[in-house]
Amino acid sequence: MTTTKAPEKELRTYSSFRRFTTPILPNLIMLVASISFVYPVVWIFYSSVKTQREFDGNPISLPTSLHFDNYAQVLGDGNLLNYMFNTLRNTAISVFFILLFSFVIGYFLARFRFRGRGAMYGLFMLGMLVPVHALLVPLYILFSKVGLTDKWYSVPFPNIAFGMPIAIFLVSAYITTIPREIEEAAAIDGAGFTRTLFRIVMPLATPILVTVGIISFFNCWNEFSFSLVLLQHKELFSLPLGMTMFKGVYQSDYPKMMTTMAISIFPALLIYVAFSKRIIQGMMAGAIKG
Repeated sequence: MTTTKAPEKELRTYSSFRRFTTPILPNLIMLVASISFVYPVVWIFYSSVKTQREFDGNPISLPTSLHFDNYAQVLGDGNLLNYMFNTLRNTAISVFFILLFSFVIGYFLARFRFRGRGAMYGLFMLGMLVPVHALLVPLYILFSKVGLTDKWYSVPFPNIAFGMPIAIFLVSAYITTIPREIEEAAAIDGAGFTRTLFRIVMPLATPILVTVGIISFFNCWNEFSFSLVLLQHKELFSLPLGMTMFKGVYQSDYPKMMTTMAISIFPALLIYVAFSKRIIQGMMAGAIKG
């Protein structure tokens, strides 16, 4: 009797342990991952209200008192507002043309069958596999030859080029989920191709266009490599590049650098909090229906 009860008892104990650990372990892993993602942002914000001596003493510790002098000095410097304007201008131009080009190209790739379509689609998808840093030197040589370096419109060109592959992939996958009968009904009612494209198909593709716009906004807002290579004058610097101005040869003013980072990520953080559900909805819509 004891030999039969012992395995049953061990089995019940094992089952109880499994029921206890099954819901806890995934939640624990997600909790640790969430803390590791959120803590750097929190660290930036509370480091921005520390003094240089306090930061040098212990960069990780909480501030003993709040010093907002860093914000007053950084915002009082006219260069920061100039950097922010440059970043906003580059981002607005880049996102607008990424949305426009990706929508039109994605529509044609999704709706029409023509010779070379597969090769064209493959070239666009190949753009997602090419690392940006591998093309910085050829990009600089090309731009310098045609006189496009150190201009206010230098950065949007590569932003648009490198932002289009993922945008075209998402838009073309979503367009295939829109019934063709809607466009045929519009044609019967007398709507032309351009009107059908921008007045009927584009509103239906709003979820994926919002997703593409938000992703492109984050990429363009945080862009650093193209600005570093293509720009020389301080007046044209973007926010990420302008933060390097707080780094000297022998010493770096990290609290002011953290202050600039906190100011620069605040708009992106607000947009992410406001539209995070739209990003997931747009990605899932194209994945499930496509």
